[in-house]
Amino acid sequence: MDLPGKHVVITGASRGVGAALADEFAAKGARVTLVARSVDALAEVAERTGGSAVPADLCDRAQVDGLIERIEAEHGPVDVLVNNAGIDLTGAFTDMPMTDIERMVMLNAITVAELTRQVLPGMINRGGGHVVQVSSLAGTGTFPGISVYGGTKAFVTHMTAGVRLEMKGLPIGLTVVETGLITPTEMADSVLSYPPTEASFKRFYRLLLLTDADVVKVARKTVRAVEKGKRTVRMPARAFLFPSLTNAPRRLVEWFLVGVPRRVGD
Repeated sequence: MDLPGKHVVITGASRGVGAALADEFAAKGARVTLVARSVDALAEVAERTGGSAVPADLCDRAQVDGLIERIEAEHGPVDVLVNNAGIDLTGAFTDMPMTDIERMVMLNAITVAELTRQVLPGMINRGGGHVVQVSSLAGTGTFPGISVYGGTKAFVTHMTAGVRLEMKGLPIGLTVVETGLITPTEMADSVLSYPPTEASFKRFYRLLLLTDADVVKVARKTVRAVEKGKRTVRMPARAFLFPSLTNAPRRLVEWFLVGVPRRVGD
């Protein structure tokens, strides 16, 4: 996809990966619409990127309902949707309040599915579009303390594989971003605040199976993936084995489904 002039919507755009993505897409000449709950921080990112700020709490079903339609009515058709918004509430599963579980499932899974569902019909009718799902290596292999977070990211990755099957033959790109800890970000600090989770990461660091991913590099590789139509962005590269093993059954299913109708009317 040629990005100059394209309309890119990024959720969770007020800081961290979302803000870095806004910078990179804007640098490529795209128009960015930025969605997040933090009004002041969002306004700062919008000002420096020349983008539009759409404050919204994506944990609120009422605000998620019809969000893409409202954005398109005010800012034009969406060419690229980046589902980046997410939260990680780290701690013992048995001590986690139901309200925290609900927030993670809503923002990390349900909102991602719903915004994807909202944006795809317009992209299909217009003959093109791209959706980026910011998942995590935690969706492949989780650690103590991030069981719910890892579960939501597994949902995102697996759901996107299913959507990709339905989009087969259509000019719709789907990219899944799977990384370890992205630094420097507030989310990384939050994850490492729970000792068992921190110890798990340290074990994988010592085994040289993980390294932290730089936020700017993640953003650049993600933007490049949209330009090139790549299915995945994985960082660090040394961790490729785990998602590759998890993804093998999905790719095998794709192969077995060759020739099977993907949509009604095919």
